[in-house]
Amino acid sequence: MSNKNSRFPTPSDALWLPYTQMATAPLPLVAVATEGVRIRLADGRDLIDGTSSWWTACHGYNHPHIQQAVKQQLEIMPHVMFGGLIHEPARQLASRLAALLPGDLNHVFFTDSGSVAVEVALKMARQYWMNQGQKNRSRIIYFRHGYHGDTFATMAICDPDEGMHAQFAGAMPKEIMAELPVDEKSQAAFEACLAQHAHEVAAVIIEPLVQGAGGMKMHDAATLARVAASCQRHQILLIADEIMTGFGRTGHLFACEEAKITPDIICLSKALTGGTLALAATVAREHIFTAFLSEEPQKALMHGPTFMANPLACAAANASLDLFEQEPRLNQVAALSKQLEQALAPCRWLSSVKDVRIKGAIGAVEMSKPMNLNAVRSQFAALGVWIRPFGQVIYLMPPLVISAQDLTVLTEAVIQVVTALDYAQ
Repeated sequence: MSNKNSRFPTPSDALWLPYTQMATAPLPLVAVATEGVRIRLADGRDLIDGTSSWWTACHGYNHPHIQQAVKQQLEIMPHVMFGGLIHEPARQLASRLAALLPGDLNHVFFTDSGSVAVEVALKMARQYWMNQGQKNRSRIIYFRHGYHGDTFATMAICDPDEGMHAQFAGAMPKEIMAELPVDEKSQAAFEACLAQHAHEVAAVIIEPLVQGAGGMKMHDAATLARVAASCQRHQILLIADEIMTGFGRTGHLFACEEAKITPDIICLSKALTGGTLALAATVAREHIFTAFLSEEPQKALMHGPTFMANPLACAAANASLDLFEQEPRLNQVAALSKQLEQALAPCRWLSSVKDVRIKGAIGAVEMSKPMNLNAVRSQFAALGVWIRPFGQVIYLMPPLVISAQDLTVLTEAVIQVVTALDYAQ
């Protein structure tokens, strides 16, 4: 039913925005163009992007190499179904990902969003055991503060207390939440959990090194290595959700590399296409893929998104991988990490700040109390930056190509806003 008194003027009143209470939300800003690390608004302002558009625009916006690749593919073949047909952009991208990923992560299943990539990983893990006659191994172990998506299967493996989906608790399957094994006590508890549930568990899923939407919680490579070793001891599959951390964000091309581990399945999306088109991938090791090979049709992986392996998106992803080869992205991440550490250090001494965390090109300032998020977001926009805090966390995850000068604008805006919050207490 049309509401002529809507807070959103025509034509925006037809929009239903994500993670937004539409009854009380302020008017959204209107973006009209992007360039480099900037978002241009309809009112003429330019905002320096501190979030890479939900962590995707790793090369900044409008990179000419990606633009040219997409334009060329658009003229040749914008889309074709992937059922019974394949095409060179997908074949090339799968081969390149297999070569870049650690170990024998060689078999790439394309989807079109991070949530679906995780859904496919869960289906792969469960059917891996089913195909070997172990149908009881269907549960998933996940970690506190974890976030893996907004679809029903992925909501079931998000932190039920601190996540966004608590109201759906009764409608979701009951999976098993564990604490990250960050020390001897928590490692012993994790081992006990695996020993108790190994007979019914298909896989453990983890966000390597950084738990993103759960609060930018960070753990070290030793913790990740302990998780992998425990899974191996108990013969439980390990799924690495690198949708956020993949493609250089933590300082390695993939976060798993820092711990020198090879998960059984890895999920990729967000920066896969350089932030230009929707694409995701679920990549499995050799033994996972082999378990689906059979004369029995029911042992095949029965999944197939309509826009799976879209040629335009694959062309963009191939062009993005070119840039990781041709331009010094990981060196840029190292420089960003050092600057973030130094620039955000003053926040550590404010009474309103609970913690400051840095990992690669991610900087997080956790406040000790909840914020008025709408007010804080407006303050950042007024300072000429696009920073979107959530929960009690103000974070920076800028494009990897951002200059030191533009990053300084972002960090100074954070310090200014956090200091004002400190005085307001």
